[in-house]
Amino acid sequence: MQKTTLGKSTLKVTRLSYGCWRIAGTWNSNRVTPQARKEGAQRVITAYEAGFTFFDLADIYCDGVAEEIFGEALRKSKSLRRAAVIATKCGIRPPNTPASGAPYRYDFSQEYITRSCDDSLKRLGVDCIDLFQLHRPDYLMDPSHVAKAFARLKKAGKVKHFGVSNFKPSQIATLQSALKQPLLVNQVEISLSQLEPFEDGTLDQCLAEKITPMAWSPLGGGHLGDGAKEVLPSQEGYRTGKIRRALDKLAREFGVSRGAIALAWLLQHPAGIVPVVGTTQPERIKELTAADAIEMTREQWYS
Repeated sequence: MQKTTLGKSTLKVTRLSYGCWRIAGTWNSNRVTPQARKEGAQRVITAYEAGFTFFDLADIYCDGVAEEIFGEALRKSKSLRRAAVIATKCGIRPPNTPASGAPYRYDFSQEYITRSCDDSLKRLGVDCIDLFQLHRPDYLMDPSHVAKAFARLKKAGKVKHFGVSNFKPSQIATLQSALKQPLLVNQVEISLSQLEPFEDGTLDQCLAEKITPMAWSPLGGGHLGDGAKEVLPSQEGYRTGKIRRALDKLAREFGVSRGAIALAWLLQHPAGIVPVVGTTQPERIKELTAADAIEMTREQWYS
């Protein structure tokens, strides 16, 4: 798979990222069996063998179990451990932590960011995280506190680079004003079903500031692929019949799957969008890598 550079760094990653939020097979950590862990680790290895070297995680994915499973995959495959570029996220706190009655909330306090990083390092079984992101905006964010946390983690050698997820352009600008190091990525929902980043300034800012946009749910929760099996409430109303017909036409022309065309459509954008592929089916993982070799004309893209 071809490589791209993340943001203003020299860090090279594959143009597609493998998203690990489903590798445990459930969101309920209490339901994860030893067999599920084994299968999850194999999914990661399958993605690596298909060409992926950029892996997307978060501390809340199955309450940290996804990070543990990824760590197990690293222990099983030495070549994966050498090649993997690991991205994970923090900042979303589950309810009833640290005390009963606490609400589901966001926390960008200096103490919570640094502790979250330490916890992720332990679960992953690594000494350093390549890309550490703030998951969703904390409306009580103090940029100076975040800057101190990032500086401490960078100085300690625990994190190489930083980014954000689901931030608006103004929120990125506010945070960046307090940081010494550049934010490399902004991970947001982008797909043919979700075009808001093309119109709200997100991709414009990415181009102007050399921030790499990462696209979560690039197949619209499955609506643009083989069908939506489990979608977010915000994705339930997506109407994709016309889009799917246009994708099918191009899929026949290029000899690939509908999903590969939907990903290739994102790869065409000059901001360097990195789609995060989340399928757990081995044949689908391999099939979607075909997007990396597709070059569309402007006419095909707009159709």
